Amino acid sequence: MTYEAFNDFCRSLPAVSYVMQWGGSHVWKVGGKVFAIGGWENAARPAFTFKTCESDFLFLSDEPGYRPAPYFASRGMMWIQQYSAPDTEDDELRYYLEESHYIVSLGLTRKKQKELGLHQN
Repeated sequence: MTYEAFNDFCRSLPAVSYVMQWGGSHVWKVGGKVFAIGGWENAARPAFTFKTCESDFLFLSDEPGYRPAPYFASRGMMWIQQYSAPDTEDDELRYYLEESHYIVSLGLTRKKQKELGLHQN
């Protein structure tokens, strides 16, 4: 996935905001909380960092092209970085980005979720 495709996908999710920070990384937030980062380190291929649930963290930590996210995982957070994966895994990355958005948005207060129109039945 390119950074352009990454940004297009993240932009399509509800109640998101974008900022370029941390040395030119593409940072996506929901309710002011980070759920996805494109970039972060100098590499020949794009790298994407996202929050996961515990089972996905354990699974992806051992998968080729994925690793516990630098900085985040060393602090006990369940964040994964996809740093080298074939383009055929773009659908998988989109799934994990959407899950990260959902996980992070659940951590917002109910008031904030309601303001943003999230998790309404």
